[in-house]
Amino acid sequence: MSGKIAVLKPAGAKSGKLELGLVVSELRQSRDITHNIRLGGKVTEVPSATAIAEILEGIVTSLFPTHLGPHGLAHGSVDLFVTNTLSTAFARLADQIGRGLQFDAKGLAPLEAQRRSEVIIQGFARQLPVIRALLVSDLRAAQRRDASADSLAEVLICYPSSRAIIHHRLAHALHVLGARFVARIIAALAHSTTGIDIHPGARIGAGFFISRGMGVVIGETAVIGENVCLHQGVMLGESEITPGAAPPRRTLRHPVIEDNVVIHAGASILGRITIGAGSIIGGNVWLTRSVPPGSAVTQAAHAVSTIHSLD
Repeated sequence: MSGKIAVLKPAGAKSGKLELGLVVSELRQSRDITHNIRLGGKVTEVPSATAIAEILEGIVTSLFPTHLGPHGLAHGSVDLFVTNTLSTAFARLADQIGRGLQFDAKGLAPLEAQRRSEVIIQGFARQLPVIRALLVSDLRAAQRRDASADSLAEVLICYPSSRAIIHHRLAHALHVLGARFVARIIAALAHSTTGIDIHPGARIGAGFFISRGMGVVIGETAVIGENVCLHQGVMLGESEITPGAAPPRRTLRHPVIEDNVVIHAGASILGRITIGAGSIIGGNVWLTRSVPPGSAVTQAAHAVSTIHSLD
């Protein structure tokens, strides 16, 4: 072994000379024929993550205009600012949703997708006051649970977990209304900037708090009650029943976390199990069975329980 890495060369390429035309030709062959992954084999515009990120900024700013809006925004101008910002954001979002609807299970035609996107926008707009109320409950929960938080403004502006939860509340509303592709992009944007991965299908009650948050994963069918706190590295995932087998789509395969539960750092809660109200799950616990309300599960206690169950 010489230790050198072998470099594959396209057929006909001359040593030491880049045959860019040949590379482009082979990529076209892969793209158009050999490995064509386009919808219906045709070029169809996908939603733009860059555009959606800009749209999100407008919507989030409209929810908290005096905190996140432009410097010097006068009190009497707030409604006009919100009106103009949302009007622009919704027009752009309708276009992105229309693109996404062409890639869903039904594969809507462009005109029908655009018509459906307008209906989704109307439903989404009506939910914004409810979403804001939920977000305020989340901010209050963070301030209540984190002794280092001096104000709600600090939690809103400085906590990455707040950004992830805001993105999720908006993404979940769109997911329920049928804009699944765009909702997944919103979730991916939050994951890329915060390290928190929440599937837009997850249902989360009021007063939700993620402490620190890096590495938190919440699966598609997870259900989280009110006043729940998760610490960094928590996974609410699915249990692999048959190794290597793909799980059935759209099945209830993630945990149910009831009200007032605290799950500490690094815990993995797997499968369609229920964590009873008021329970405390210790750090690094691996849990695949339901526990009743008021439980306290630690690594040591869980290990003893598992050993006894095998006797």
